[in-house]
Amino acid sequence: MTTETVSPAPLDALAGQPHAIVERDGVRYTLLGTAHVSRDSLDAVRAAVDTGAFDAVSVELDTQRMQALSDPDALAKLDLVKVIREGKAALFAANLGLAAYQRRLAEQLGIEPGAELKAAADEARARDLPVHLIDREVGVTFRRISARLGFFGRIRLVSGLLTGLLVDDEVGEDEIENLKQGDMLEASFGEFAKQSPALYDTLIDERDQYMASRLRETSGEARNVLAVVGAGHLQGLARYLREETRDPRAVCEELDFVRKKKRLPWFTMAITTLVLGGIAWGFWRGGFALGADLLQQWILFTAGLAALGCLLAGGHPLSILAGAIAAPLKPFRPGVPSGMFSALVELRVRKPAYGDFLALRDDAQTLRGWYRNRVARVVLNFILTNLGTGIGVWLAGARIVGKLIA
Repeated sequence: MTTETVSPAPLDALAGQPHAIVERDGVRYTLLGTAHVSRDSLDAVRAAVDTGAFDAVSVELDTQRMQALSDPDALAKLDLVKVIREGKAALFAANLGLAAYQRRLAEQLGIEPGAELKAAADEARARDLPVHLIDREVGVTFRRISARLGFFGRIRLVSGLLTGLLVDDEVGEDEIENLKQGDMLEASFGEFAKQSPALYDTLIDERDQYMASRLRETSGEARNVLAVVGAGHLQGLARYLREETRDPRAVCEELDFVRKKKRLPWFTMAITTLVLGGIAWGFWRGGFALGADLLQQWILFTAGLAALGCLLAGGHPLSILAGAIAAPLKPFRPGVPSGMFSALVELRVRKPAYGDFLALRDDAQTLRGWYRNRVARVVLNFILTNLGTGIGVWLAGARIVGKLIA
């Protein structure tokens, strides 16, 4: 179904394809909406670029996703120690899951998701045309999503991602049809994206605004720009390209902004006060026996559940020990998760081999693969140890309060 255009489509290559043409500030933007899993879209993109009617090409990609499409082993080249130390293990896991989802689609449909975006860039470079990556960095999108969702929303999101991405099933026909009309990132979040206005707004509407501003910002001397985007972005992108009046750079800076977590967040301060105050009160009012009991409860819950999380991740005994030792100290080292210690120990004692990196994309498609692959298992170790610690903190805090009230 072709969208309403501002002027008639100038190229036969666009016939039958969703598209819109917007003229602004002396630049003619031809927006070609594609299905990320369609050979027809791939052929249409190549035909449009090969007409020679455009002097610049823009694609719905950021640097990281462009690298992933161009280099199948891009994820494997990351410095895993740096990823863990910088607290980016969860983002790395999300990227692994997205890569696994795309690989599953490719095997089922015989075409790599996003192949038309890569083809647009390759064809443009072959003609010495400027290529602009106009989508927002996927890591920023994930962080803005996390910031907008509440605690329970984040739990639902993570559980939904893990369930959908670790199940080795074929992608359903309904999901494929939605993907042909929608967005790859939206599809990877499944039903949760449809049920959460905040998630949809960050995944789709914000990126429509961002890409419209990037188109205006990067047009340069070009007068005929071809923009290749997912069909789900076409109408919103055309609207913002026509109507947005703010400075494009200011819009991008606003949509790139992620509020940094406070070095001493209120929750950590509250937990620290509760633990120290509760245990101190126990020693003062109840004597050594009550104080020691409260301290023991804290250690048992936090250390025990952190160790259980690490055990469920298939962690080495030394990794389990490291997580158990670090967990009770969580309130006294804000911003440093216990999963970091267990993951770094796991990485040390079970150093991934070159073959683990090569097999990373394939192994990330199944739950068994996550346990078999040493790279993926380190990430799983980090996530489940932190999850166990978090649950332990909640339970221990509640236990201490209950003891004091009683």
